[in-house]
Amino acid sequence: MSGPRDIHAYLAEFDDIPGTRVFTARRAREGYHLNQFAMSLMKPENRERWKAGERAYLDEWPITEEQKVAILARDYNRLLDLGGNIYFLAKLFSTDGKSFLQAVSTMSGMSLEDYSAMMIAGGRSPEGLRSIKDRS
Repeated sequence: MSGPRDIHAYLAEFDDIPGTRVFTARRAREGYHLNQFAMSLMKPENRERWKAGERAYLDEWPITEEQKVAILARDYNRLLDLGGNIYFLAKLFSTDGKSFLQAVSTMSGMSLEDYSAMMIAGGRSPEGLRSIKDRS
């Protein structure tokens, strides 16, 4: 029987699966203020302030410049890397008038129609590229 496994090493293994971002405690800490910003968009008055001046609204939050740039670019994959939680980020793309399906299709690099058809057909195939490190 082996000893306890390092949880951080275990979770880091998921980073090798293409398109997989596990919302770990590290990411939660890194993205705390980013996610609080996104949640603030639940209030109509905050959505109006956001729409009136995105950068000015972001500058009120103690988030990194890299997070601000990713928010302004609506680079959802980068936001996940920087600690964003998809369910909190949904407040951002909802404020933009996008559905969850529209937003995640952009994250996949697929058209809305192709992404929707793939999901209706059962999702991504488990066959094929399974490891980032195996790309050659």
